[in-house]
Amino acid sequence: MNDYLHDRRIVLTLDAGGTNFRFSAMRAGESVGQSVTVPSCPDNLRECLGRIGEGFHRVKSSCPEPPAAISFAFPGPADFPRGIIGDLGNLPCFRGGVALGPMLEDQFGIPVFINNDGDLFTYGEAIGGFLPHVNRLLEAAGSPKRFRNLLGVTLGTGLGGGIVRNGELFLGDNSLGAELWLLRNKLAPEMNAEEGASKRAVSAVYAGCAGLSPAEAPDPEAVFRIAVGERAGNRAAAIESFRRLGETAGDAMANALTLVDGLAVIGGGLSGAAALFLPTLVAELNSEYASPDGRRIRRLTAQAFNLEDPDQLAAFLEGNVREIEVPRAPGGGSAKARTLRYDALPRIGVGLSRLGTSQAVCLGAYVFALKELGPC
Repeated sequence: MNDYLHDRRIVLTLDAGGTNFRFSAMRAGESVGQSVTVPSCPDNLRECLGRIGEGFHRVKSSCPEPPAAISFAFPGPADFPRGIIGDLGNLPCFRGGVALGPMLEDQFGIPVFINNDGDLFTYGEAIGGFLPHVNRLLEAAGSPKRFRNLLGVTLGTGLGGGIVRNGELFLGDNSLGAELWLLRNKLAPEMNAEEGASKRAVSAVYAGCAGLSPAEAPDPEAVFRIAVGERAGNRAAAIESFRRLGETAGDAMANALTLVDGLAVIGGGLSGAAALFLPTLVAELNSEYASPDGRRIRRLTAQAFNLEDPDQLAAFLEGNVREIEVPRAPGGGSAKARTLRYDALPRIGVGLSRLGTSQAVCLGAYVFALKELGPC
């Protein structure tokens, strides 16, 4: 999909939050026109829909030519292919089902595509971010290894995810693919993983370790600053809160990577604290199971590398390349022997968004629309 860099069609996009809606437009993978931010009005459907229409109209008016489509991320549950939004937690006015996509198509007269933000984040990183970045590094290192599959994880208000397989976004039959937040929480098995890998989890663990009530818990940014010594507080509790986040997120990602077998990219508001949790996360990916006879079995067959660590990145790029000879078939005559380069190290790399979470979502939404529209 590198053709998107030369596609002159404009697509309107939206970053939908519970408090604000941020509208923008993209052409050839770059922003065009002016971005617009309006309040979301989460409790009033009529007002909320009006704000959405207003935002797109204002962005459209600043574009150099009419847009070809609207494509954006919106919370689920939803029937995304049909543009129907279901019962949302942070936008309660949508409860009961709202045909947002068809409404916008009627209003603007152009196709409308809606997807989950975790899916579009992963798609954007697969197209123009982390996945091609790693493959370029492998090529520059002279490695024969290349990756085609990507697991995306967003750590923020919640735990989100997405899967791209060989350039195709995996959506699922119910628009529920890669719902990482519902995997089991390793450290509290009666809960889901999001309760241990989100902003509220960081604050809750800090409060528990520091002997504070939930009401006294600082926000995650404050916990981070305590952990790195920039703010007064219980530093041991702050470090432990991010360690537990890394263990919980790593366990959830290990379950997903068992099925995906590809690179993994992390984004979201908590990704800025990766130095505090990424080593624990990767260690969890490289952990072991015990067998009944006492043997140890790797959690993942492939070795996981922290690509934000220079030493681990170097080992990842080097791999274990061998020159092997192709056997001659019995009775096959005197065909000249030939050799092949073979990388004998099954591995996956874990790293941070190369585009930034919001930009990756916008790029994913943009390219998704172009692909659905077809050639110019």
